[in-house]
Amino acid sequence: MNRRRLSRAGVALVALCLTVLSAPSATGSVTAPAPPSDTASDTASEFGHGGRGDWPMWQKDPRGLRHNPDERKITPQNVSGLELKWAFAYPRAAGFPRSQPAVVGDTVYFGSPDGKLYARDAATGAARWEFDLTTVGEGRTSVQDGPAVARGKVYFGDSRGYFYAVDQHTGKLAWSQRLDDTITAIVTSSPLVHGNRVYVGVSSGENILGKEHACCTFRGHLNALDADTGKQIWRFYTTPKAEQDGTWPNGQPKYGPSGAGVWSSPAIDPVTRTVYVGTGQNYTGSAGHYDSVLAINADTGRPRWTRKMTDVDTWRIECSLPTPEDRQYCPNFPDGTALDFDLGASPNIIRAHGRTLIGIGQKAGVFHVLDARTGKIIWQRQLSTPMPGGGLSGVQWGTSFDGERLYVSTYMANPGTLFALDPLTGHLLWQTPNPSDGCTTGGAAQFPNVCRLGHGPAVSTTPGLVWLGSMDGKLRAYSARTGEVLWAYDTIQKVQGVNGLPGRGGAVSGGGGAVVSHGMVYVQSGYFFTPYPNPDGSVFLAFGLKS
Repeated sequence: MNRRRLSRAGVALVALCLTVLSAPSATGSVTAPAPPSDTASDTASEFGHGGRGDWPMWQKDPRGLRHNPDERKITPQNVSGLELKWAFAYPRAAGFPRSQPAVVGDTVYFGSPDGKLYARDAATGAARWEFDLTTVGEGRTSVQDGPAVARGKVYFGDSRGYFYAVDQHTGKLAWSQRLDDTITAIVTSSPLVHGNRVYVGVSSGENILGKEHACCTFRGHLNALDADTGKQIWRFYTTPKAEQDGTWPNGQPKYGPSGAGVWSSPAIDPVTRTVYVGTGQNYTGSAGHYDSVLAINADTGRPRWTRKMTDVDTWRIECSLPTPEDRQYCPNFPDGTALDFDLGASPNIIRAHGRTLIGIGQKAGVFHVLDARTGKIIWQRQLSTPMPGGGLSGVQWGTSFDGERLYVSTYMANPGTLFALDPLTGHLLWQTPNPSDGCTTGGAAQFPNVCRLGHGPAVSTTPGLVWLGSMDGKLRAYSARTGEVLWAYDTIQKVQGVNGLPGRGGAVSGGGGAVVSHGMVYVQSGYFFTPYPNPDGSVFLAFGLKS
């Protein structure tokens, strides 16, 4: 996966069909399911749910539904009355935000591109505390994932491969450790807290370092850590250890296999104690659990089953560069398997009509639903035309299930589209394209060469409403029943931050999505591969109903 690069998207959205007509094949070894371990009680304190209406982790709950069933203040009838309540602006030099917030009680927690984690009053934005990540390790850093709040601590990672636990009430560091010291290892996988364990993956940008780098040795991994001490309990590597395999055309050593990073937040079934997560493509070589769905025993770290969704997928940045010289560094280009079709979206554990299913999107534009026990494919649906060499038309970060419908969005699928699907069959219930005036209205209209009609963020839901941001800078609320846009806010406008800085949004940030909790809506704005011109810094925005 490459979350930093943008290429032109000019593909057309294919006609929808009930089953996949031309999806990547789902091959690879599927191991026999192991018997489940002892079951655990489903208490809120054990799983880190927080209180009613809280949104304490990236997926909202351990099963990865991204649905807040206890949000009753904002409804389809009054959502049009939402207004901006407060904003927090980042320094211009900080970069682009992508850390989805967590809300517990009256406090919102969010990471920043300037290397800090903030705790703020959820209603007013008043400061509670802040933690400076540069007090640990060396060099500049940023928070790339969304924090998880549980057991009196806030857990999160950074762009140097470090992982932290700080006191929920004071911000004091409880422990930290570096999960991976490979060059460009990053924690984009937002942590999942279950009982006394934290589950978190590690990804990397080693494949975009260029031709002078001896590519590549990074291998993705999923980790289980002791929530109180940070001690590693187990680690599951997605590829074998890389070995030198000749040289690149410029004489640099060539290593492989590599890659298959874990980009997203895992989900866990508390009954079978199985952790589910997706993986990225190989950087070099072709081996391991790339472009796969993993079902991992939460206690031992051993796979119950794995399901590979692409036959071969090996991609580095040179695969998308135009010159023959560059493509000498992309051995897979001639045979068409330099795809970048990873599964970087988080899975949903769906329980419907007595069945437990796993739903997950892929950058190939396919949504997959599998049997949670065996990994058998139940159905697949092609939602957009695959775009090899970046997967920019597909499903990027995450989807939502509200107990009735699955909500899935596509990225730059000309245009990106929001879909509502039946979880048992994949039947299309409705679809709403990114509104066609997205790039001709609001702040985006000033920058037609930058604006795109697509959805980078994950989908979130509350009763009756679907929340989704766009690269056109708008955050929108849709009717869960019909797909109609009920409310929109243009984030590409100047605001004054409660921290004293001016700010201006841009594309509604990928890597996360809207968080809706206790009658408030929170979102980051400003993350984009080719950012909108901005004289100020990016922003964190908080909305509530008019008084």
